[in-house]
Amino acid sequence: MSTAPGRVSAPADVLTFGETMLAAQLPGTLAVGAQARTTVAGAESNVAIGLARLGHHAVWAGLVGDDEPGRLVLRTLRGEGVDITRAGTHATAPTGALLRERRVADLARVHYWRSHSAASLLTPADLAPALGDGARILHLTGITCALGPGPLEAVRTAAAHAQAQGWTVTLDVNHRQRLWTAEEAGRALRPLLPHITVLIASDDELPVVTGVPGGTPDGEDGEARAVGALLDAGVREVVVKRGGEGAAVRDRQGTRHSLPALRVPVRDTVGAGDAFCAGYLSGLLDGVPPAGRLARANTLGAFAVASDGDWEGLPRRDELGLLDAAPGSAIR
Repeated sequence: MSTAPGRVSAPADVLTFGETMLAAQLPGTLAVGAQARTTVAGAESNVAIGLARLGHHAVWAGLVGDDEPGRLVLRTLRGEGVDITRAGTHATAPTGALLRERRVADLARVHYWRSHSAASLLTPADLAPALGDGARILHLTGITCALGPGPLEAVRTAAAHAQAQGWTVTLDVNHRQRLWTAEEAGRALRPLLPHITVLIASDDELPVVTGVPGGTPDGEDGEARAVGALLDAGVREVVVKRGGEGAAVRDRQGTRHSLPALRVPVRDTVGAGDAFCAGYLSGLLDGVPPAGRLARANTLGAFAVASDGDWEGLPRRDELGLLDAAPGSAIR
């Protein structure tokens, strides 16, 4: 593996790593002659871009192949202000890829080519330089854990190191059924919980990481039990994404906040969870209270669903108030 050229990174606001892929996005189903939009996509780099656009120092330390898709990934992240000094290039393994179809209405279907990709070969040694640079927050996702034994060990090593150094460690469960089963995800993620400061999960992902059934007649009891189990396991703060219903946060000090989602026209829901994470982490970095962190997270999620693409529509800091304008307004 070789690392991208450049200076040694200063301590980051947020360090993250994982797989960023070449992405082909279709406006409809796959067919001969279909016109695809070429971009890059990856949960962790989506978060890094969202943070960089808000003025934070975000470091992405993933692996790509020594190929044109890998160079496109690195150019794109660099152009978005993400620090890729500690990103790596694998000499023989390729950059991963995905194809996203808009199947019907706003339902998307994603196909992956990730097996034996460069990112699937990530090891703890690849991360050592980035961890040595330091960071305020280490952001992890369940997706990286699903890529293979090396990435899973890298996540475990990074989480233990960050906790020992006193960093904030955040985990977005981000379960992908096409990568692994809920049972496999639970076995891999539960040992991480004692290292996690803030866990972020959609309401239907809570059973994956806790083993607590989500189903009760009113729904709320199952969520409350799962959140309680996470706090008992050592997590300091649990953030629950409820899609169009908004989000909630609860911590070990008894703080509870819930906010509804912003109402915007829905164009593309892919990437909304990553945008939400970027907003929440931004609030943490700025010392914003829990309710304000939820509000910023909901705002970035709304920007994402109201725009095409995983990250392309995310706001700069001076644009955070744009959605307060009346629908159809022209900002003059």
